[in-house]
Amino acid sequence: MQDALNGQVTAELESAYVYLSMAAWFESQNLPGSAKWMRRQAREEAAHAMKIFDFIADRDGRVKLAALPAPPAEWAEVQDVWAAAYAHEQKISGAIGRLVELAAAEKDHASYAMLQWFVTEQVEEEKTAKSILDQVKMIRHSTALYFIDRHLGKDAEKE
Repeated sequence: MQDALNGQVTAELESAYVYLSMAAWFESQNLPGSAKWMRRQAREEAAHAMKIFDFIADRDGRVKLAALPAPPAEWAEVQDVWAAAYAHEQKISGAIGRLVELAAAEKDHASYAMLQWFVTEQVEEEKTAKSILDQVKMIRHSTALYFIDRHLGKDAEKE
């Protein structure tokens, strides 16, 4: 279980690295809002790594950091970046799911309980990434539809 958790620390740090690379690409495209969003994601992923790091240490385990691969640095267009972000979140959700299964098989109740936070977090991460990707796709087809939908959402908030 400790080796698998160490692997997830690496995966979370790799996620931070990927999002930071996406932020850099958005900066190069003069899209500071998207860059800011990706920077926030990078910080969040680093915090996820530290949550597992601290858990391993709290359980008298040994954290072993691994090398991080270089993240992608180029995308053809904005939609490709958001598609990659969504796919990345799906990949992380799968990794968390495998950790949960391992913790259950090992009867490691503490790890199982800690991982439930990540399961819930990944639902939100995937939902957010998919929502942004869907909106980017929508804008490519009809900017007017996107703005009408936003307007309708604001009207609904008034109720």
